[in-house]
Amino acid sequence: MPLDYYVWVIERDGQPPILVDTGFGAEAAARRKRTLIRPVEEGLAAIGIDPAAIADVVLTHLHYDHAGSLGLFPNARFHIQESELAFATGKNMLHGHVRAPFDVEPVADMVRLLFGERLVFHDGDAEIAPGVTLRTLRGHTAGLQGVEVMTGRGPVILASDACHLYANLVRDMPFPIIVDVPAYLDALKRLRALARSLDHIIPGHDPLVLSAFPAGSAADVARVDLAPRTSIEALL
Repeated sequence: MPLDYYVWVIERDGQPPILVDTGFGAEAAARRKRTLIRPVEEGLAAIGIDPAAIADVVLTHLHYDHAGSLGLFPNARFHIQESELAFATGKNMLHGHVRAPFDVEPVADMVRLLFGERLVFHDGDAEIAPGVTLRTLRGHTAGLQGVEVMTGRGPVILASDACHLYANLVRDMPFPIIVDVPAYLDALKRLRALARSLDHIIPGHDPLVLSAFPAGSAADVARVDLAPRTSIEALL
């Protein structure tokens, strides 16, 4: 099953960009036998963004592929659901299969950020900037949060791993990495309720996102603030 790995930038007129997730680096890619097409710092440079200019980073959850390279953002504060960090630093990490999608360094970095007073904890939905709202979508992890962004075409939901693929949503077919099945199924229902259509939902790992949405200013960049060239429903 092919999976793509995404990092999202929310650009705002006259305001610093907001980053959603931080991807993973070369070391994690080599250890987990993943292909790293473009490190996050190169991707940001390709669209003219200096990591030091980012003031806010939303971590949808703490799996290795969403929370690496935190040190690239020296001036950012990091938004996380409190339940997510509690899970990642609690007794569940004694179990190898539960621990497998986490890497120790990003979790340790979160503790360092906590002691540096650069973490912002959330307990449920929260608007972190005008038109940018965190939406709790737990199940895949204990504290997964998506991001609802108001765009010119209406609200777009960056769903992260609440649904890895559009197929998870359309077929009601859970992705097999789950810590709470009822919560995961509730998250799928919530996505359907929040979004105007499939075109307004951006899954966490679906290659269809990159092929369906208009290209950005650099290779491997998709503009999800614009409508897909063909409706997602028609492509499934």
